[in-house]
Amino acid sequence: MRRLTLTLAACLWTTSALADSAALLVENAAPSVLDRLRGSDGVAAAVTPLREAGVDVLALRGADGAEMREGLGRFIETLDPETDRVAIVLSGRFVNTGRETYLLPADGEADAGAIFADAMPLSPLLAILADYPGQAVLMLAEGAPNALDARFLKDGAGRFELPQGVTLIRGAPDMIARLARQDLATPARTIVATAREENLGVEGFAPSSFAFLPAARPPETEPDRPEEPQDLPQVSDAEAELRLWEDVSARDDADAYELYLKAFPSGPNAGAARDRLAAIEAEPGREARLTEETLELTREERSEIQRDLSLLDYNTRGIDGIFGPGTRSAIEAWQEDRGFEVTSYLTGAQIDRLDDQAAERAEELEREAAAREAERARNDRAYWQQTGASGEEADLRAYLERYPDGDYADLAEDELGEIEAARAEAAARQDRQAWATAEETDTTGAYRQYLSDYPDGAFAEQAERRLSQLEQPSEERQAEAQAQAEEAALNLSPMARRLAEAKLASLDLGPGRIDGSFDGDTRRAIRRYQDSRGLGVTGYLDQPTVVRLLADSILR
Repeated sequence: MRRLTLTLAACLWTTSALADSAALLVENAAPSVLDRLRGSDGVAAAVTPLREAGVDVLALRGADGAEMREGLGRFIETLDPETDRVAIVLSGRFVNTGRETYLLPADGEADAGAIFADAMPLSPLLAILADYPGQAVLMLAEGAPNALDARFLKDGAGRFELPQGVTLIRGAPDMIARLARQDLATPARTIVATAREENLGVEGFAPSSFAFLPAARPPETEPDRPEEPQDLPQVSDAEAELRLWEDVSARDDADAYELYLKAFPSGPNAGAARDRLAAIEAEPGREARLTEETLELTREERSEIQRDLSLLDYNTRGIDGIFGPGTRSAIEAWQEDRGFEVTSYLTGAQIDRLDDQAAERAEELEREAAAREAERARNDRAYWQQTGASGEEADLRAYLERYPDGDYADLAEDELGEIEAARAEAAARQDRQAWATAEETDTTGAYRQYLSDYPDGAFAEQAERRLSQLEQPSEERQAEAQAQAEEAALNLSPMARRLAEAKLASLDLGPGRIDGSFDGDTRRAIRRYQDSRGLGVTGYLDQPTVVRLLADSILR
């Protein structure tokens, strides 16, 4: 692409160190044809109004790695004991590792080695801002996403942890430049409120009344917002028109298409510009969608949001990391209940609020579960003292009938096993053989035949109980079959099944061996968990049970 007339050569501006406010401006974004038509000078245009407002300004424009390092050192030297507020405004291309964010040099190459050697990391800047809590502003002018083929790195500034008391405002370069020029440099101008009105991202310390410069300063003449050019030059060169169209298409917003149409009302792409402009104006919630897209949520982060919504009883119709109609409806319901604008798209602040509410709800559910568990344990222990503690078979069975998964169920079954073993030892050989045959066949006919042959046999009572189980109402069998089907539909891997057993074991619910095979001990542990958490008691895993298990694991 042919270079534009205006190039971004590296240069430095500084003022005398007489002010109690300091600002560092770095403009490393090359101007587009669209910027030239608008007469935009990027964040560098904020230098003059900031200086006129008495701010000690150091600015870099089109800087390489060495110039950024030198500029940062010079900026630190300007910070003296009199400095009481600091603003840092960065414009250009950002990349991140997930732990660190970098501003690339103006001429930087997008490979990992060059970036790590020459790019400016944000962590030193955040350390500077941390020394001015409540009076520190970081503004990031982020361009359109670019493909990045560099190991260990992702495109964009990403998300990072802010020090306490630091205000972060991020958005498109022209919006950040205008905010820095008109609002950051104006005493008593509430930049947070303005940023929100402009749909910019606001994070960290962000009271609506926050202004970077105090009202006590002498009033400055507020720079007028630039008017859109009325008589834009009609560039006849086809290559210039094509470059402008490429910039407008990359920007893809209403202002850019309107500017193109003013410059080329009859241009070869005028029809496409009008169509796209109409589509943008007709799309509901476009700004909200774009705001969420800038967060670059991973699939795991989206799954976490779905889990949070589910914990708060908003049905996302699945937890799969995909925001489909179910999740969007759940977000809308949550936004409406919490007094947010209902868009079905989330902002960074809303995600933080949702995380906090889900954590509070998880703790509340755990407290409720602990109270239910304590009540159950008291009742369980009292009934054991009334029945099973005697060691009599009838009492042991009475206990197990009421508390089949109770705290003393294993002991009761062990004692019953000893009683039945003694009975079997005393039973006649033919009686035992007949019973073994009935158990092996395990049908109602086999047990009826045993009872017919041995009505007073040693295993008659067991035969009656098994008959009762086999003849249970069809509704119960259907319910169990449905629970089995719901667990099968989860398609749990062997690792996921072992993880579920480990969670149950960590809660002292006795799932038996952690081997991914759900045996009788595992089913009993699941029933105990479901009962203590107020879930449907089936002994089989379903989505609500899995959601709660994951929430419990986070709290521990």
